[in-house]
Amino acid sequence: MPEPTPDALHPDPAAHGYPRPQLARSDWWSLNGRWEFALDPDAAWGAPEQVTFDREIVVPFAPETPASGVGFTGFFVACWYRRTFEAPRLAAGERLHLHFGALDYIATVWVNGVLVARHEGGYSPFHADITDALRDGPQVVVVRAEDDPHDLAKPRGKQDWQLEPHSIWYPRTSGIWQTVWLEKVPATHIADLRWSSSLEHWEIGLDLLVAGERRDGLRVKVRLTANGRVIADDTYELLGGEVHRRIALSDPGIDDYRNELLWSPDRPTLIDAELQLWGGRGERLDLVESYCAIRQVGVQGDRFLLNARPYYLRLVLDQGYWRETGLTAPSDAALRRDVVLAKSLGFNGVRKHQKIEDPRFLYWADKLGLLVWEEMPSAYRFTRRSIERLTRQWMEAMSRDTSHPCIVAWVPFNESWGVPDLPTMPEQRHWVASLYHLTNTLDTSRPVVGNDGWESVATDIMAIHDYDHRPDRIAKRYHSDEDLPRILERERPGGRRLVVEGHTEHTSIPVMLTEFGGIAYHPDPDRTWGYSRTETTEELEQRYRALLDVVNRVGLFAGFCYTQFTDTYQEANGLLTMDRQPKLPLDVVWHATRGE
Repeated sequence: MPEPTPDALHPDPAAHGYPRPQLARSDWWSLNGRWEFALDPDAAWGAPEQVTFDREIVVPFAPETPASGVGFTGFFVACWYRRTFEAPRLAAGERLHLHFGALDYIATVWVNGVLVARHEGGYSPFHADITDALRDGPQVVVVRAEDDPHDLAKPRGKQDWQLEPHSIWYPRTSGIWQTVWLEKVPATHIADLRWSSSLEHWEIGLDLLVAGERRDGLRVKVRLTANGRVIADDTYELLGGEVHRRIALSDPGIDDYRNELLWSPDRPTLIDAELQLWGGRGERLDLVESYCAIRQVGVQGDRFLLNARPYYLRLVLDQGYWRETGLTAPSDAALRRDVVLAKSLGFNGVRKHQKIEDPRFLYWADKLGLLVWEEMPSAYRFTRRSIERLTRQWMEAMSRDTSHPCIVAWVPFNESWGVPDLPTMPEQRHWVASLYHLTNTLDTSRPVVGNDGWESVATDIMAIHDYDHRPDRIAKRYHSDEDLPRILERERPGGRRLVVEGHTEHTSIPVMLTEFGGIAYHPDPDRTWGYSRTETTEELEQRYRALLDVVNRVGLFAGFCYTQFTDTYQEANGLLTMDRQPKLPLDVVWHATRGE
């Protein structure tokens, strides 16, 4: 890869596909494209020199996908990648980092034969400082990805453990499935950046960490602009390589002016941030671009709140698969289009289901105004190892995404997956409750749904899954004139108790129908399925209208999440096909979603 010229650098990194949009630098280079590749079915090779690279793969698409050029859907335990690149020139003290957005599941990375990184976890990023491994001439990077297809004790989401996708599970995703990229960083640089906000105090929270060479007298200059106006321009001294500050803004006072700065789906105002790191002798060490927002979410009584006002959630279940590219979006434009389509269908948010989505999706959700529930991909066995893996990787996901204003809820468990005996085994109940409390400990600014669907033991929102296809029965089942405790005790959608016995405290929190519908329409009914089926688009429109009319009018609900956004392989209950073609006119769905 030739060294880029200055004109090839990205003047606005976040807007030009930068893989980490809230901590962006101009000196970065994508390593996506053609790599050498080898399958290692039994994980027999232990070192790069043992590998026979016999084909090519297009990164970042998983080898199971057609877009990768490999398209192998059988079982294999490991696979290998190799490519060469030209390192950019480094000034004195500068470092070169190699980043991986996500690799499933265990990664081992060598550069020029030097081991530079090892990472476990299929949904979180990692990087390596490869400066000391560089040599003259072309550089060689080799990656080993180990991903046992039969391991049910690791977080795997909807990836099937059977040879062919069945029921609600889909093709596997092995190896690299998000962007690989190089980044040049100064000797002393900003390594971590997190934003928060407070409406009560009208302030922005900044937590910043510096890494690299230790220096005295470090300062960070923070400049915030919104709607073309500078709203803060401050400088802070670093203590121990850290800054933890609350940046007080001038309160506009009148609601009209306040609302111009508040982030919401209807007005997604972002605050652009420029951060400069300065040394004690007046030299600028680092410059990064970022963004944040003033946005507050929470619950009050039986309502969800956005910016201290009750806000009705109209979400759609979004599994984030594409036909040719699997879990990886075919392009940044495709991620943007998904956000636009969800809003065009009348939804104000998505529940990202069993997937930690690419940060570029979260960027477009921030930019265009779409709420996101973030959900941890499930493991399917309850063991000490699965507890350790899921807990660690959930913390990594939260750490990566906590600054995004679009994220308004955390969901560590779904439908008791990974805790199948939750009602009868105290240790499983303790794990769900402990992860609920851990999530609230790490982030007090968002509600946490402990176990989405049923068998709740600890939650801030009572999330119910009910695929009854009869709107009249939905209306009767959740009639708002009835006492909530009686509903929670009596109803058993999916044959499961909504609340585990002994955990009846969920009587004054918001209630949402977070999976329902699942109405399938597909020209090939013999190879597809849904929770119920229609034969024509006219029938699909009629049934969707009737169901959404009832759900919008059930006073018990603080919101809903319809299943689902797109068809996903054999599951044909999307409002769009898997190729993102609407099954009904967008305006028809928009009005029905809104209950109009």
